[in-house]
Amino acid sequence: MSTRILVLYYSRHGATANMAKHAARGVEAVTDCEAWLRTVPEVSPDFDASAEDVPPTGAPFVERADLADCDGLLLGSPTRFGNMAAPLKYFLDATSGDWLSGTLAGKPAGVFTSTSSLHGGQETTLLSMMLPLLHHGMLLCGLPYQEPGLIKTTAGGTPYGASHVAGPQGERALDDIEIELCRAQGKRVADIARRLAR
Repeated sequence: MSTRILVLYYSRHGATANMAKHAARGVEAVTDCEAWLRTVPEVSPDFDASAEDVPPTGAPFVERADLADCDGLLLGSPTRFGNMAAPLKYFLDATSGDWLSGTLAGKPAGVFTSTSSLHGGQETTLLSMMLPLLHHGMLLCGLPYQEPGLIKTTAGGTPYGASHVAGPQGERALDDIEIELCRAQGKRVADIARRLAR
């Protein structure tokens, strides 16, 4: 049976979605590991239904069963004033039943983000995503400095998790180091999850 890593993200303009795809490639580079790409719907300011049941393109929406069925989690969000985006937080805020039952306890997790500028709150956003995962009892996996990209990067990449500088209009594609770190993070979480599942 394969080790299943849930790669759960929110992305408005596509940068975080691209990071998720590279993290998933890292997951699937580990023997017997499978990546599940999932997203969350927008949050509506008027409290009406904000999305169809199935997104028109991209990854399917996450279901609560995905949390129980995964062996590890990678969580991604663009930054919003140094914090995770509201749609992802809205989903996490509704997981108190999983918190009470320990659905995610003991499973490894990592976080990743994208910002418009180099000092746009990457590390605080990553830390904000870690907090609910700690409350769920997850085992946080950062990126060790054995990853050479952490020293070489002039854009995204932190020991707290993979990151990307997208530019003011989202025009900057992921560079080779940012891609390398996304894949390394996926591989790291998958490898730890596989070892724990033995």
